[in-house]
Amino acid sequence: MSDKIILGIESSCDETGVGIVRLSDTGEITLLADQVASSVDQHARFGGVVPEVASRAHLEAMVPTMERALDESGLSLSNVDAIAVTCGPGLAGALLVGVSAAKAYAAALDVPLYGVNHLAGHVAADTLQHGALPSECLALLVSGGHTQLLKVEDLAGKITEIGSTIDDAAGEAYDKVARIIGLPYPGGPPIDKAAKQGNPTAIRFPRGLTGPRDPKFDFSFSGLKTAVARWVEAQESDGKPIPVDDVCASFQESVADVLTAKAVRAAKELGIGTLVISGGVAANSRLSGLAQERCAEAGIELRVPRPRLCTDNGAMIAALGAHLVAAGVRPSSLELPTDPGMPVDTVYV
Repeated sequence: MSDKIILGIESSCDETGVGIVRLSDTGEITLLADQVASSVDQHARFGGVVPEVASRAHLEAMVPTMERALDESGLSLSNVDAIAVTCGPGLAGALLVGVSAAKAYAAALDVPLYGVNHLAGHVAADTLQHGALPSECLALLVSGGHTQLLKVEDLAGKITEIGSTIDDAAGEAYDKVARIIGLPYPGGPPIDKAAKQGNPTAIRFPRGLTGPRDPKFDFSFSGLKTAVARWVEAQESDGKPIPVDDVCASFQESVADVLTAKAVRAAKELGIGTLVISGGVAANSRLSGLAQERCAEAGIELRVPRPRLCTDNGAMIAALGAHLVAAGVRPSSLELPTDPGMPVDTVYV
């Protein structure tokens, strides 16, 4: 097999991403371009993503983002051998923009099209930095809308969910807590920054689903968010100032404690020696730091992509597409549908 150029398109939420990778004849994947246009500033005043705003932003950003990616790679569209696109899960209108663009490019260039799973793309992102995954690994996917533990046997099709959130995802809890204490949206970066100045043991916030009768590998952060709100309300009722740094540090400690404890426990019980943490919240300093400590103690290899690869991007979709091409997977039809509720065990359509 000669080298192949794979183009990836991501539009599941509020980032328009276009990535380009080279798949060598030995199976090595090299990142050539990674361009992202974010509409997060347009959503900030609403305190969350507005689907219609996101869809319109994708329409406006798609072609300029594509042009920047091609410029970065030094290639033209005529060099593209295959196109991968996120077809789910995500916002229905946002997905439709990306899939429609991918179909148009694939038809115009007469190249194969691969509709792929956004969540599997987050796992594939790690291969752009650390190389091929072992034949079996555990992935902790932590983003604004997803918190899942995944057993990954083969990126080209064998991913099994072993645990998930039953209510709020970790990223959603960050956004809601940030709103409670007056920090900007999205809540992850400002809480992480404030937490570095606070005391993580100042307030003992609850650790959801960690009792002896609770599901071993599922998560819950709704109760934690409520506990923070009640604690802040009590302080305000007593006329006391809110120690924002301590609240952030204590909240973040609870999230990181639960995520890392369950991930390491799952890896040990399943006999898996590698843990990959991916998704936007993977860029959180306390999560990665505590995961490193606990993985080292347990003899587990920890892999965390650099922050740029953790957030939504087209590079991760191109990487997943490259894995499908290398595995000889049959391309998708140009009638490829979108699936806002696409399950993680459906890696491609």
